[in-house]
Amino acid sequence: MRIRAGYTLTYECPQPTPMLLALEIHPSRRVDLLTEQVIDFDRPVEARGYVDGFGNACTRIEAPSGLTTISTTFDIYDSGEPDAVAEQAVQHKIKDLPDEVLVFLLGSRYCDTDRLGDFAWAKFGNTAPGCARVQAICDFVHNHIVFDYQKADPLRTAHDSFTDQAGVCRDFTHLAIALCRGMNIPARYCTGYLGDIGVPPAPYPMDFSAWFQAYLAGTWFTFDPRHNRPRIGRILMATGRDATDVAISTSFGFSRLTRFEVVTEEVQAEPSLASVENSAFSP
Repeated sequence: MRIRAGYTLTYECPQPTPMLLALEIHPSRRVDLLTEQVIDFDRPVEARGYVDGFGNACTRIEAPSGLTTISTTFDIYDSGEPDAVAEQAVQHKIKDLPDEVLVFLLGSRYCDTDRLGDFAWAKFGNTAPGCARVQAICDFVHNHIVFDYQKADPLRTAHDSFTDQAGVCRDFTHLAIALCRGMNIPARYCTGYLGDIGVPPAPYPMDFSAWFQAYLAGTWFTFDPRHNRPRIGRILMATGRDATDVAISTSFGFSRLTRFEVVTEEVQAEPSLASVENSAFSP
């Protein structure tokens, strides 16, 4: 499957403003690129790439005063297979976890595990550890939160989502992560592209998507409490503790996002010349 993805973002800055951008695909997906993925600016901008502490490809810029448009478009290969489901994946004992995974057991800015730990054990303590427990958490979150773009709130934590029972994909993800961590399951936040491929089109503008990965049986497995079903065509951009670590932009000064467009769609194969000729001469 060939997927075309990209974005056009415009920021307004009253003065030159340093910014961090997490707008490239994850290094693990670069091997699948069918065209170059280059971040373009519509005016001269100081920019350089770097890799952050979570292994994400990021960009440092100083946005000039006024309006600056940032964009990219690329084609990428995808297997066309839905997310892997590992029903038998086991949960590790904490003493057996790799050192680099331990940070994803801890509370973070949006995943306030200290306020949800008691509930997590009361609700999920009798579930089978491993994949079944993570799925039980996803089922709960999926049914507990009502998706509503109008209820988006950049300050909402996992506990707030639990209380408000409304939000967007990041809120589903933060709550599921916090509940997993409360059950001693390492979980990390993911952001990327997820188009309406293999499912009916959603009646919302295209956006970047949020999901999470749980560390089970020595592997990071994908879970999506908002959609709560395996999906086709995820394109990972970045992973971190929560949305703070993978924000598409972090400004050190005032900036205002004035344009936001995201595209993710399957590219239909064009018919070959031979098939066109055969069709033309068929009775």
